[in-house]
Amino acid sequence: MSVHPMYPILSQMESPANLRTLSLYDLPFLAREIREYMLDILSEKEGHLGASFGVVELTIALHYCLNTPTDKLVWDVGHQCYAHKILTERSAQFKQLREWSGISGFPKRSESPFDAFGTGHSSTSLSAILGMALGAQINQQFQRQHIAVIGDASFASGMVWEALNQAGNSTANCWVILNDNGMSIDQSVGAWANLLQKTSIDSGKSLKTWFEPLGFRVSEPIDGHDLPALIAHFNDWKTYDGPRFTHIKTTKGKGLSLAEMDQVRYHAPGKFDRKTGLVNPIHSVELPPKYQDVFGHTLVHLANNNKKIVGITPAMPSGSSMGIFMKAFPERAFDVGIAEPHAVTLAGGLASDGFTVYCSIYSTFLQRAYDQLIHDIALQELPVIFCIDRAGFVGEDGATHHGIFDIAFLNTIPNVTIWAPFDEYELQDMLYAAQFHTGGPLAIRYPRGRGIHPAWEVEKKGRFEKEFNLNSKKLAIGSKIAVMSTGVIGQEVQKALNNLPNCAISHYHVGQIKPLDHIFWAFKFKEYNTIVTVEEGSMIGGFGSAIAHLASELAYKGTIIIKGVPDVFIEQGTIQEQRSFCRLDADSLQIDFEILLNH
Repeated sequence: MSVHPMYPILSQMESPANLRTLSLYDLPFLAREIREYMLDILSEKEGHLGASFGVVELTIALHYCLNTPTDKLVWDVGHQCYAHKILTERSAQFKQLREWSGISGFPKRSESPFDAFGTGHSSTSLSAILGMALGAQINQQFQRQHIAVIGDASFASGMVWEALNQAGNSTANCWVILNDNGMSIDQSVGAWANLLQKTSIDSGKSLKTWFEPLGFRVSEPIDGHDLPALIAHFNDWKTYDGPRFTHIKTTKGKGLSLAEMDQVRYHAPGKFDRKTGLVNPIHSVELPPKYQDVFGHTLVHLANNNKKIVGITPAMPSGSSMGIFMKAFPERAFDVGIAEPHAVTLAGGLASDGFTVYCSIYSTFLQRAYDQLIHDIALQELPVIFCIDRAGFVGEDGATHHGIFDIAFLNTIPNVTIWAPFDEYELQDMLYAAQFHTGGPLAIRYPRGRGIHPAWEVEKKGRFEKEFNLNSKKLAIGSKIAVMSTGVIGQEVQKALNNLPNCAISHYHVGQIKPLDHIFWAFKFKEYNTIVTVEEGSMIGGFGSAIAHLASELAYKGTIIIKGVPDVFIEQGTIQEQRSFCRLDADSLQIDFEILLNH
């Protein structure tokens, strides 16, 4: 498999070694071919378009001037790495980007020696390259370069400044390249973003007064799309030792006019027309709502009647649909940037002052604030409501973004309550009930994607079940086996049981994962000799583990079978493929249930 011959220069680029044989005259033509090739793939496969389009010239210049992979290059956040992957021996495999058994959409050490460090989450690159640079000093590899290409939104995170504090006080050969495009997924926010807006290539205003006192050699702002300027700078600065800071100005979506004009939409636009760039229309009238939109619209309804409701998101107004609430109540909504630990403790501060705080964070990013969850929230019994989006499998973003650990890591924390809705109707009711919750933090976990009720807008939106309770719901009647599911994975259980009519399997949806209803479970342990738990989360420490622990406490003599995500990282692919791998799809569940019935 090779790149299409319509790309004559790119077809010769097997590795950066080939790139370094090109003349400066050829490089702009290579940049154009890389963007055209990315358009070929991303228009059909989907992916992170904007960030990768914005760094094509930067990527070419870095590999042209540096001796990669001996020199270490880290991309932060990693979704800007597409041109890097194309130029580092993966141009053919790029056709399987973000596919099952294909290549990851993020740098991945096991995939290529050119991927010096995995960066699915932001703000880790400076710590990583500093570690590599210190290691090079110990090994007396004094000529090796260590480069972190970090976005301006990633730079606002606390971990970056922790690394800067040590790096600037060292002689380590670490080189920070700030890719300043003024964007996260949404517009960059905060004082740091305001400062960067005051710098420019023409004005002479730079970041020297900020970073030179910290021990860095600092450049003036450089046009990140000017290949001769980039190459001249990199060839000059690679001769220096010690901490360096290069400020690059780029345009997110560069080279596709629609992406430059609508940078939020074209961050990851989905499938689009290859010729026009127009995103393929979605006939949403016929589709169920996205869970994130149910969250956003519901929060607006609740806030109309509860003046104490406030919302917090760490750089995800669009992705979490907190933006719907922010538009309605700008004075009661806070986008804190890529700063999950700060978001959690900020929520605690507001809750301590009597506010009802809905803090929306992706499951995978909540991991970054674990200490704050324990020390600042749970220990003080603050009733912060954590709306955990992207719980479960997320599909093509893969192992770095799955939300499969939240049940396990929340289960171990005292004072925490965990809810998981069966569908978008129950999510709406849980969000309503959450405002009355007391006695510690409440986590409501819900998935990426759409629900199952196309008529939600007409039948349910804004209509709350005010007598809502969390008693486990019996969805199928049987006498031999009880299947206990939590969350939307119960829909797969229902599909499986619908293909097994009149079988002896009961099915219960358990909306409250923690604390468990001991009376309910004591009855079920007496009623069934076999109990199967099903969750879209880690089997170790998760919902099933909690049931097994309780069963042991209550001296249950029957069999408990735990079905969930095994103790491995699940790669990129479709959600259906990921569920199938873990035997959590309807077809696999049906087979496993049949085996149990015939046992």
